[in-house]
Amino acid sequence: MSGISGVSSINYSSYGNFASGKKINSAADGAAELSIIENENRQVGGLDAGANNMKSAKEALNISDGALGQMTDYLQRMRELAVQAKNGIYSDSDKQMIQDEINQLKQGISDIAGQTDYNTKKLLDGTNTQFDLAIDADGNSKSFTTANATLQALGIEDFDVTKDFNLQTIDDALDKVTQARGSMGAQSNAFDYALNYNANASYNLTGAKSKLEDLDFPKAISEKKKQQTIQEYALMMQKKRQEQEAKNINNLFG
Repeated sequence: MSGISGVSSINYSSYGNFASGKKINSAADGAAELSIIENENRQVGGLDAGANNMKSAKEALNISDGALGQMTDYLQRMRELAVQAKNGIYSDSDKQMIQDEINQLKQGISDIAGQTDYNTKKLLDGTNTQFDLAIDADGNSKSFTTANATLQALGIEDFDVTKDFNLQTIDDALDKVTQARGSMGAQSNAFDYALNYNANASYNLTGAKSKLEDLDFPKAISEKKKQQTIQEYALMMQKKRQEQEAKNINNLFG
């Protein structure tokens, strides 16, 4: 009976493989293979988590770029008003009206700098300008930077056309915003390359893991039929032995 029970245990194990769709379910199915699979799972999980981190970084950069784009519009309008104020026939009250609109635009820029955030992290008010994040399975980090876009950082806090002023002040502010947007665009592109690498590495690792772990159903079915045939043969031979033994006993006492 021991030979039959050995065959049966193999069959029960194969049923578990069929149910899970995997040929490696435990260390008993292959300790070395299981170790490799677990390591690949760890790598794939790390790569996918790093990809999610980088996607968050891109979202933060996109939010910052959109906010700076709006600031650019405000600064362009401020420059138009400043050029308009350089008109010798304008009275002091005319210039004050122009300054009133400029003040509103400055307040708008200040509000954007103070309110632009991602997951409660301020992006443009100068309190956070560099952010670090893990990007791969080994926990290697990469940082990205936003910008300080406050009125003080842009140099336009005291811009006033009712006094002596220089258009270069607005031009310098525009240059700072443009440079910040260019830097953010370059960083976003760099994350795209890193995301592509993570995606390819994760795909290849998943494929390698699948080849090692997943059950080859046609082969498994063929093996299953082979095991069943062996079991049936073993049962038949046992039955023949029992019949022969009974026959010998009958002959002995007959």
